[in-house]
Amino acid sequence: MKQKNILKLTAATLAIIGAGTILFNSAAEVTLAANGGKVETVPTSYQVSDSLETALLQSEIKGESGGKANYSVSMDSLNTGTPTNVDLTMEEAADVGAEYLRNIFGLDLEGAYVYMMYYSGTVTFPRAFWMGDVLFEEEQTPESTRWTYMIDAVTGELFNIGHDRQLDVSVSLGLDASLEKDYSIYAELARKKTEECKLIDSQVDRVEYNCQGYSGNDPTITVDVIGKNGEIVNMSFSRYDQKFLGFLTDTSRKITESALERLADVETVDTETETIDGSTVTWTTRVAK
Repeated sequence: MKQKNILKLTAATLAIIGAGTILFNSAAEVTLAANGGKVETVPTSYQVSDSLETALLQSEIKGESGGKANYSVSMDSLNTGTPTNVDLTMEEAADVGAEYLRNIFGLDLEGAYVYMMYYSGTVTFPRAFWMGDVLFEEEQTPESTRWTYMIDAVTGELFNIGHDRQLDVSVSLGLDASLEKDYSIYAELARKKTEECKLIDSQVDRVEYNCQGYSGNDPTITVDVIGKNGEIVNMSFSRYDQKFLGFLTDTSRKITESALERLADVETVDTETETIDGSTVTWTTRVAK
């Protein structure tokens, strides 16, 4: 039960960091993601999975597709982070993201506008990363059709990738209880996409229901694709027309799970306020459970 809850928290937290998808039965992670406290520094070793070969390498092998698409790259106006000298530059990160979008969504970025944001890490994702917001219109609005991705700032390894759109019809965004019992159509779609894009390093063992939600006015469902080697990919589809909307990788799941577990192991036991030299100071005692 704990593992299943963590998977739901992972899917929701990464969606909040990424495209902003709303998931049902997931209130706890909203509080965690909103916690703007100090980011914990954790030891990191960069070992990229054999599956989803890093686009840094793929971009060096042009193959039959020819040269690079012509698109505009700029820093998002909301960006506050500054990459270090070991991180990919903004342009390099955008090229890596473009390659993932081409390989996974079949998207040609010719004429696109790419807005980048850099994070040195967050409370629920303590790893440096680049985020890309890709549109085919210059203005960024909540209703814009967009593709997003989140990659490791150093290696270019993919953490999550997604597609958001505004439907031109009105559909129910509520929970479809029947899908909790029979989600076979999405299980088959997820299995096929995982195998097609080689998203895990083994054969698919099974696909399990995760949760439902919505992105804008597009109702969504998320399933867990579980490999025989234990890897898990959280994959989302539209409940309106079964369109593939994106996924988050096993690596991102493990990073977030570890961060959530560390947060869960700390509780506040006492808070007191006192005045020192005319200034009010609040003391909070926190201990591990």
